[in-house]
Formats: sequence, structure tokens, C-alpha cells
Amino acid sequence: MKTIFRNIFYTALSVSVVTSCKKDFLAVQPTDRLSQEYILADSSLFEDYVVGRYVGIRLQDKEGDGTNPGFGRGFEYAMWSSLTDESIYNNDDNTWLVQKGLLAPENTGIAGTIWGRSYRGIRDCNFAISNITNVKMAADHRARLLAELKFIRAFRYQDLIRNYGGVILMGDSAYNLTDNLQDDAFFKRASLKESIDYAVAQLDDAANGLPLDNGDGWLLGRATKGAALALKSRLLLYAASPLYGTGTWQAAVTAAQAVISLNKYNLYTGGYANLFLTNDNGEGIFERLYTKNANHTHLEIANGPNGYGGWGGNLPLQNLVDDYEMDNGKPITDPASGYDANNPYVARDKRFYATILYNGATYRGNTIETFTPGGKDSKDGPDNWNTSKTGYYLKKYMNDAYPLQNPWGNAGFQPWFYIRYAEILLNFAEAANEVYGADVVPSGSTLSARTAINLIRQRPSVGMPALPAGLTQTQMRTAIQYERRVELAFEEHRFYDVRRWKIADVTENKPAGGITVTKSGSTFTYTTKVALDGRHFETKNYWLPIPRTEIQASNNKITQNSGY
Repeated sequence: MKTIFRNIFYTALSVSVVTSCKKDFLAVQPTDRLSQEYILADSSLFEDYVVGRYVGIRLQDKEGDGTNPGFGRGFEYAMWSSLTDESIYNNDDNTWLVQKGLLAPENTGIAGTIWGRSYRGIRDCNFAISNITNVKMAADHRARLLAELKFIRAFRYQDLIRNYGGVILMGDSAYNLTDNLQDDAFFKRASLKESIDYAVAQLDDAANGLPLDNGDGWLLGRATKGAALALKSRLLLYAASPLYGTGTWQAAVTAAQAVISLNKYNLYTGGYANLFLTNDNGEGIFERLYTKNANHTHLEIANGPNGYGGWGGNLPLQNLVDDYEMDNGKPITDPASGYDANNPYVARDKRFYATILYNGATYRGNTIETFTPGGKDSKDGPDNWNTSKTGYYLKKYMNDAYPLQNPWGNAGFQPWFYIRYAEILLNFAEAANEVYGADVVPSGSTLSARTAINLIRQRPSVGMPALPAGLTQTQMRTAIQYERRVELAFEEHRFYDVRRWKIADVTENKPAGGITVTKSGSTFTYTTKVALDGRHFETKNYWLPIPRTEIQASNNKITQNSGY
């Protein structure tokens, strides 16, 4: 009887406590976030919120390793290069379907998060823009933060535009679930021209309000005037390109020249390979920085050769290897180039050696061995499930000072350059050539298209021969496309370049090439192979499909891209 009473008593007491404290239990404040009231009441918290908009949200598996994604894709296990003729990803991770032209609104692979993350970022910026006048701070600082928000928002729109074409422009409103979300205006896609014009106007506003330099009060990694003008240069170059056809090459010349005329940036002279390991090196215009406990993917183990315990990762294709010129400036297809198919890696463009690991390359005090039989970095080596399918491994970005084995927390600190000065020179050269040809110096400029390219080719540690005077516009266009191919390899340009030039139906329909190296005594034999079957590209693939879930969420009001 006592036992029964005791249980009833404790049960009644528990109900009484829960009932009397019900309001407190349900009104618990989360400890991992702040309410908007707190953010808007404190200028320091508000600024922290603004700075946090450079980073987006993680929307799928195998992204945001270490820290959440920023703009584009950046350093992830499968890089954006592995959707192009630069590389394939050893373990697929939803990249092969893109390479094989199997993209569909229901199956977007690693390309499926751009739409959602970008619009989430835009909404976050709009919340801050809509409320910034309610935050107590100095007027000049408010103006600077507003410019920063417009830059971040424009970058999100750039991510959308170059992947989907015309986009939905949200203005400055931060809509909530209490709003009428069935309004057709929420789902109307602007034209491609309207979309670019809007983003460019936002960047003009941003450039007028952002500081010229980073410093103690505006740390490296935050946007500057140069970053806004540089992103504008990229967008206007795209706008003038064949796929877009909504702008002029002259506007692209002017935009690139505006960055050059700042006289702030230069080409890094400490070595092409070291450029990608060095923060604040004079060439970076806008970059993402990483640090201890806020790192990115541990690149060395993720991409290293299997003979060292690496996982292979993003594997350079023979398609890219073959495009590197000889160091005399001639393509390997030129009989006068000196290329030797039996010794294919000798005397190539020096950027090749800083970008790709090949059989015989020096690596961590040793030598890469992709040959069979017996090569430690081949299928005969350890961990052979991570052996390269192409016969090559990625060198660019790798820091040999970082540990490859058990690197956790002690690697992943290289900067990711969203925009660097070499891109601006390439933008200028491409646009100037289309308007003036190779050798004319546009009014207001100090460079011709050819001299801009030669600055890149002849930088210390690259030392390629200068392009000669007198090239035709077509010859110069080919030279510029080559420079973008090798100078910007693995930096998320190739995917967009071949599309905007409308040559993807050629480049992306070529087989994904690799190399088989066979050793007999001291002799190596090199035989090309197909590293990934079924590579395919169709006209519809010039733009990504909008994910089906987004179309359905709009009650089918968002117009899908053609062909999907």
C-alpha cells in the first residue's frame, strides 16, 4: 500500500511541477544562436552577423568539411574541377553523373546546392539591409556595412547567374512565412540581362562604399573596393561572351581597366606554386582565409597518391596535361615543339609542374611511381583502391609542409582565392582583343591584350616566351583561352569558360583521358586510355537544371531551364 501511494504521490508531484513550470520549460532560449532582437540591439553583434554572411549553410553530405561553404564550391573533397575536362573525382561522390551528362532536376549531384544556398544567403543579407537603419552606429560605418552586404548579395547572385542564367531578383525584402508566398512575383525569373544589370549595379554601390584596403579595422577576407570592381569585371566579361550575348566587350574592357587603374595589385613573384599557399600576397583581390579550428578539407590526404596513404581525390585528366605547351611556347602537336612521346613531361610550361604530379615527379623527398609493375603509386602499391584512375595526382594547392598521414587539425589552412589579379589581366586581354585586336592599347589603358597576357606568361617562375606582335584576333583568342586554361586551372573557371565561349559541346564530349605507364627495365612506355567511360554533354547542359524540389515548392511557378 505504501509503495502504491508513494508512486501516486511522486507522479502527482511530477505533474504538478511540470504544470506549474510549463511556461518556463517551453520558453527556453537556445544557447547556440541569438534572436534578431539581440542582433539589432548591439552594433558589434550586428557586424558579426554581417561578416558571417560570407559563409553559407551546409546542404548536403560531403560539403563544408571543417567549415561551412562560402561562395561557389571551393575546397571540398570533390572540387568543381571534377565536373570539367580538368579532372575526375576518384570516388565519384555524385560528380560522374555530371561528367556523363546525366544531370536532371531530380538528380543534380554536387551541383544541387547552389540555388538553395544562394537564396538563403540573399535572404540573410536582405534581413540586415532592411534593418540596418535600426541599429545604432556611426553613419559612415553603417554605410560601409551596407556596401559590404550589397557585395555579398551580388556575389550570391553571381553564383546563381553563371549556373542558371536569368534568376529571381528578390530586391531588399526579407520575406517570412507570414507573408503571401503564393504571389507570382516571388517566382518570376528576370532576363539574363536584367539579372546581370542588377548585380552590376549592386557592385557599383558596393565599390563606392567599401574601403580600398584591408587593415586593422577591416580584416583581410572582407570585401574591398577592388573586390567589388573585380567581380563586376567578371560579370561584364560573361555578359559579352557568346553564351550570354547581353553586354559589350567594351564594357568589359572598361571594367577590367578600373581594377588595373587602382594600381594596388600585382602578380606574385614568389613562385607560381607558392602563390596558392600564401595569404595576402599582393595578387589576391578577394580570398577566403582559414585557421586552426576553422580549416577546410585536408587536401594533402584527400588528394595525395595512394603510395603515401592518400586518397587520390581530384585526378588531373590527360586532356589537361596535353594542353600544356612546351617551354618554348609551342603546343605538343607542333612537330617543331621538341615534344617526345617517350619522355612526355620534359620541358613543359612550368605551371604544369606546379599543378600536376606525374610519373617521375619529385614529391615529399621521393619520386612519384605510377608505373606498373611495382610502382608504389599504382595499383601495385598500398591502398590500391585509392590508385589514380588517370595516372596523375593533383599538385596545385598541396602544401608538403603539412602532414599527409593523420593531418586532422594540422592542415587545411591554404587560402582560397575567389578572385586574383591574373584573372583581371586575362579578362582585360580577352575583352580588348575582341574590340581592338591583339596589339592596340585602348584609350585610358597602358596595356594591349598581348602585353597583358605576356605579363602573366613571363612572371618569375613561369618564364614562358612572350607572344609575338602581329597575331590575328583569332590567334590571340586562342592564346588567351590557353592562358585561362593553364593559369586558372582548378580555380573554378574552366566549367564556366567553356560554357560562355560555347565550346563545351566540343571539350566536354571528349573522353576523360588518362595514361598507363609501363616499366620494362629502365624504359617507360606511355599509353593513353579512357579514365572514365561515357563522358557526354548536350546543349541543355550549358545551364544547370533548377532542382525539382525548388520547382515543386513554388507550385510549379518557377520556369525550368530549357531541355530539363
